Amino acid sequence: MNSQINVALAQISPVWLNKKATLEKILDSLQQAKNKGAELVVFGEALLPGYPFWLALTDGAAWNKTVVKELHRQYVLNSVDLEAGDLDAVCAFAKANKIAIYLGLIERPQDRGGHSIYASMVYINQNGEIKSSHRKLQPTYDERLTWAPGDGHGLVTHKLKDFTMSGLNCWENWMPLPRAAMYAQGTNLHVACWPGSDHNTRDITRFIAREGRTFVLSVSSMMTRSDLPSDTLHLEEILQNCPDVLANGGSCIAGPDGEWIIEPQIGKEEIITATLDFNRIYEERQNFDAVGHYSRPDVTQLHVNRERQSTVRFED
Repeated sequence: MNSQINVALAQISPVWLNKKATLEKILDSLQQAKNKGAELVVFGEALLPGYPFWLALTDGAAWNKTVVKELHRQYVLNSVDLEAGDLDAVCAFAKANKIAIYLGLIERPQDRGGHSIYASMVYINQNGEIKSSHRKLQPTYDERLTWAPGDGHGLVTHKLKDFTMSGLNCWENWMPLPRAAMYAQGTNLHVACWPGSDHNTRDITRFIAREGRTFVLSVSSMMTRSDLPSDTLHLEEILQNCPDVLANGGSCIAGPDGEWIIEPQIGKEEIITATLDFNRIYEERQNFDAVGHYSRPDVTQLHVNRERQSTVRFED
């Protein structure tokens, strides 16, 4: 039975900019996934405590603007401090129920001073242990006004049953070299987490699956105008230019032949499940293996720096 795995994509909205309430919703989603027999549950990018939609809606690039600064403050205060145990309840659930988790969150790491924030993808194993936190290498466009760029420390894979799993955040999935780094480590179940919307997931999911001859789980969040909490700072200004739908989902699964197992699911919160068969990997690697028989390391090689970056080194 190690060749089969039950996976669940939690396509949900956050309780926007509210860490405590969003954590409660995550735990509820984990319970729903457990009831469906899930062994691996994946969540969208920046779900905890939400994506910074205000930047595009409030002239986020304006210098020293009070609205932007105060929303950024709220965002930082509701971000996740792994060292302080903010994910203890999620880890306890994983351990008690033998469920592995990929969770997209906003991290406020102590090793970078504890004030800047990163779009991170955290992996928790079935023993409830945080095994990696991958900080997004390159925030996209207006994301750079609130997220700091990460490093290569989280470019690692994890074993679950016969599967070797990897994960990348949003547009990192379009970056050829980080993908190659994951292929080189043997990934055959790739998790791509997104803030939401099928315009992101519809093409790249099948492309990565076919390029890597791997299963690809693209998991997206949901967000609508009505999901904005009534107590959100500067809500009136945000609503002035806010569309009815900010993120429509689009979670989906492609097989190692690049064909759909589950097409992008649009417009509703749900727990999407599937059973994956590892043996399909061997079939599709017969005619192409990007880092195996169809590679030329004598001609092209990739060098990856996985050192966790820090501004200072202390020698006591």
